[in-house]
Amino acid sequence: MLSFTPSNKIEKELKRLQGLFVETYKELEALPPDEARYLHRFALISNIGASTRIENAVLTDQEIEWIDTALNKDGKVTAFEEKRTFILDKLSKDRERSVEEVVGCRQVLTTVYLQANELFPLTETVIRGFHHDLLRYYPKAASHAGGYKTTPNRVISISHDTGEERVVLDPSPPGIITSTAMADLVKWYNNTIREHPWTLLVAAEFVFRFLAIHPFQDGNGRLGRALFILALFQSDDKYLSGITPYIAIDRHVEQNRPLYYAVLHKCSSGKFQAEPTQYKLEPLAWFFIKTMESSLADVKFYRKKYARLQELSISALAVLNCFRSSPEKRLKVADIVRETELPRRTAQYALKTLTSQHFLQLLGRGAGSRYQLEF
Repeated sequence: MLSFTPSNKIEKELKRLQGLFVETYKELEALPPDEARYLHRFALISNIGASTRIENAVLTDQEIEWIDTALNKDGKVTAFEEKRTFILDKLSKDRERSVEEVVGCRQVLTTVYLQANELFPLTETVIRGFHHDLLRYYPKAASHAGGYKTTPNRVISISHDTGEERVVLDPSPPGIITSTAMADLVKWYNNTIREHPWTLLVAAEFVFRFLAIHPFQDGNGRLGRALFILALFQSDDKYLSGITPYIAIDRHVEQNRPLYYAVLHKCSSGKFQAEPTQYKLEPLAWFFIKTMESSLADVKFYRKKYARLQELSISALAVLNCFRSSPEKRLKVADIVRETELPRRTAQYALKTLTSQHFLQLLGRGAGSRYQLEF
């Protein structure tokens, strides 16, 4: 059972949201395979991008799409190590840490999307394995990837104006308290996720308790968000688990990042509690109800974008592919003409079309104007 009793108001909202899950599930069920793959890839890349940027990585969704395309060409686990130099030369070596975080997050989320049902019941070994994969491409994390913390990992903020320190998060201390809390959490999760009528509430409590423990030295935020998605997949609600591959939940967490952190802090005042009933989890329940509803709206937006993509002319597709091969660049008309060998007027018309249909974004005016991909 949950560690809190949801109010009647929350249950009413959950029933309304369930209706939207059913409606979206039926819409997605009828999609042609190519369109379904397009929506799924949007969700995967958006979740990777948002989850890593919440932790201050700097890659855009466009750049992550390019990385995903580069790594998908052979699909091997070793693909990144083989292509590390090529990718870093393209996206610049000063962003190496961000690239490593993105590739690790991509590996974890890909496993979640492909193997969620096989990973139930969940085990601490699986969670540790996720953490290892999350950090496997960051050499400096080799000593603690996949292992619970061995030193305290309090989160401290320092005022730039006064130098005053404030404890943002005071998680469980390393050692027996952390290992016991994780064992209890995993047992509770396995007993609850398929028994409680509201999966979303179980997922919210599961991830909050994981974050309050903060069991690993680094990477807890990214892993916590991946575990939230895993919980939705492992639901016995076929409508919720069925729509999960197509919704970019973390995209909306990122867009509401200050509120997200404020809500997390409100639930516990930043302090780990061995007894989870001490947490005040209703604000987090409301946050995820609103986040899920916003995520559902993306489905219709990207279905329309897919339809527009099918209608693009050969010239417009040539221009769009020029941007996709150089996601790190902002290009001028002259750059497009040179790359595509299209007549200038044709290139300008294609750019106008792509901008009006939200494939590209125009930056600036006049001779200095440039274009970049819009994801």
